[in-house]
Amino acid sequence: MKMQLHVVIFIGALAGLEAVLARHVVGRQAEIQCPAVPSPFPTWQQLPLQKSLPDPFLPLKFVSSDPVADVVAGKSKNRIKTKEEWYACRKPEILQMLQEYQFGYYPDHSKEKVEATRSGTTINIVVTADGKTGRFRCTITLPSGASPSKPAPVVINIGGMANQPYLSAGIAVAQFDYTSVSPDSNSKTGAFWDLYKGRDIGTLTAWAWGFHRALDGINMTVPEIDSKRVGVTGCSRLGKAALAAGLFDERITVTMPMSSGVQGLGPYRFHGLSGQGETLENSKSGAGWWSSSKLGGFVNHHENLPFDAHTVAVAIAPRALVMDQGTGDQFVDSKGTSIVTYPAVKAVYDWLGVGDQLGLSVRSGGHCDNSGYSSVLPFVQKIFFGTATTKDYTSTGNYGAPMASAFPWSTASPPK
Repeated sequence: MKMQLHVVIFIGALAGLEAVLARHVVGRQAEIQCPAVPSPFPTWQQLPLQKSLPDPFLPLKFVSSDPVADVVAGKSKNRIKTKEEWYACRKPEILQMLQEYQFGYYPDHSKEKVEATRSGTTINIVVTADGKTGRFRCTITLPSGASPSKPAPVVINIGGMANQPYLSAGIAVAQFDYTSVSPDSNSKTGAFWDLYKGRDIGTLTAWAWGFHRALDGINMTVPEIDSKRVGVTGCSRLGKAALAAGLFDERITVTMPMSSGVQGLGPYRFHGLSGQGETLENSKSGAGWWSSSKLGGFVNHHENLPFDAHTVAVAIAPRALVMDQGTGDQFVDSKGTSIVTYPAVKAVYDWLGVGDQLGLSVRSGGHCDNSGYSSVLPFVQKIFFGTATTKDYTSTGNYGAPMASAFPWSTASPPK
């Protein structure tokens, strides 16, 4: 049976490189057969124990059926073999798998109506769906010289950031009150839950939705902003949300999770490499509302998860992603993110031919201090403006060499 193409595009149209890739995939769709996505998805008992990061090139169907040694080592004969298979089959499957197991299913944006009005620097956003209405506000600060004839790129943040370096670089800064979209609790109030109360969706996904609707409002009311140059950022739990925002909206040009930890870019496996660290178990116990209830089924069985932090990150490719980690941060396993997650993601980005779209910034400093925003700014300028930078965004800093034993499948990446 020939493959029916189901490329998951949550919002808007593909742009640039991804549009070219999509057209290439469509041109070859008659030649590609995608393995069926398991239905129902397997439980932890049906999945093999994997102490290293799962192979991102292996479709979920074969994770349980193939020999465990081959699954772990990246030697399964059922791995995807081409970039066309990645974009047509594997990336859509990863997006579905992550919603099933961690984030909850993102609402169907085609059923929403978004209205926005601008008053000075404030954008009022109203979203209706199925007769229900949610409202929140976004603020926008423009850099000098931004105009409809010379629109500026924008970084949307939650929780605050170092604005001035970005404004001085010609980048607009937008922000919305994430608690008005969804509080950091299980109370299920705010604009998102006014529309979707009762659904098994994590708060990180609700905040991601807030990023997307804020971008809708900006695109509708701020002609001084270039809708094709958009960044999203936040720190700690809000960095987890920024990662989800980049994952679920192809309009996001560069995703900037700062010190994001578990359920962000901190690995579930190898969680204790630096400092206190987060784990699946303590994050679900302390803030179970961040993710859907399905993730709770893997508490005390996180090594049976068919994905890890690197899987979330690679599904953003070919769009840009920069990881920020502070060496003085004891809370979010900065070392694990740097020498486990980052090099595993880089193996996939390099294979896809977009390695220059991935960056790692290891800096001195603690949890969520503003030095992180200045540290990643040259990378963001490269993405937005094409400017060269002398800063090395491939270095793992004082953490040393990548932990190759954490991702053994990378030595057997499919041919380029």
